[in-house]
Amino acid sequence: MVYREPLLVTLVKLVDRIPFPEPPKKRGRGRPKVYSDRLIVKALVIMIIRRLYSAYSLLAFLEQDTLLTHRLRDLLTENGYFPTRRTWERRLKALPDTLPGLIGCFGRYLVQNLCPYAQSGRAAAMDSTALRAKGGVWHKKHRDKGEVPHSTIDTEAHWSKSGHHGWWYGWKLHLACTVSSLWIPLAAELTPANVYDATIAPQLAHELPEEVRYVLGDRHYRDDDLQAYCTFTGRILITTRPGKYPHQDAGVAVRKILHRLRHQAIEPFNGLFKNVFEWGGQVPVKGLYRTRLIVLGAIFVYQLVLFYQFEHGKPLGLAIKPFLRAA
Repeated sequence: MVYREPLLVTLVKLVDRIPFPEPPKKRGRGRPKVYSDRLIVKALVIMIIRRLYSAYSLLAFLEQDTLLTHRLRDLLTENGYFPTRRTWERRLKALPDTLPGLIGCFGRYLVQNLCPYAQSGRAAAMDSTALRAKGGVWHKKHRDKGEVPHSTIDTEAHWSKSGHHGWWYGWKLHLACTVSSLWIPLAAELTPANVYDATIAPQLAHELPEEVRYVLGDRHYRDDDLQAYCTFTGRILITTRPGKYPHQDAGVAVRKILHRLRHQAIEPFNGLFKNVFEWGGQVPVKGLYRTRLIVLGAIFVYQLVLFYQFEHGKPLGLAIKPFLRAA
């Protein structure tokens, strides 16, 4: 009988092989870290795949007496020590602020290794997608009065409106991905739903790989700051133009092709991502910190699966949902 290592163990071990952003040169105030960020990210991978959305549930899972949990506890032990519950809570609470940089770093690494632009133009698409908050909604008449009529309401979420979703209460996942036959998440951030897309766009653009030469977006990304950053980095920003249709300028035919490519990349990827993690209804947690942790962690796990498929010669980007179920 041939022993095969559990998929979850393999994925957690892959975290040791990926690049992490450079730490700040000057350490902040307070006690130095005893456990590395890489160790905390390994725990986050377990949490996302096994749908354990708190430090308590993670530790309760690891306390089970099975071969899998013993292997995972070994991988979460550093210098002979396993973090305490309080350490897990504190470090997981701080992790969301570092995840956008980690996702960007990993995205650049995947572009270098998976070569998605070998047979296509070097473009990235930006968009935001709606994620509904867990529980009830906080109506404006109650919000204005500071009244919370039901305990299930996530008071840190907010309202927004789009042509596709109408009004919704919850969060925005801001994303950038490759425009090619393989969709690779390149940058991500999560905010309350009322944050305007262009506010986060320069942050996403900062994480894009050097290979990207065209940044594609809809009318919400016609922003001076984003345009200035793209110009500074030698990229071309292409967005939907205002005014009555059909446009008659000289570049309209090229823009139509690029906008079609954007629709065929970022919007299907948004739908695929929510389907893989089954967030078409509501996110599974409440609060900005926990929602950022879980949603951005899921983006990282998606990248990690692509890396696994590349390492093992599997078809890239296919059957991710059953793969995660099997893990």
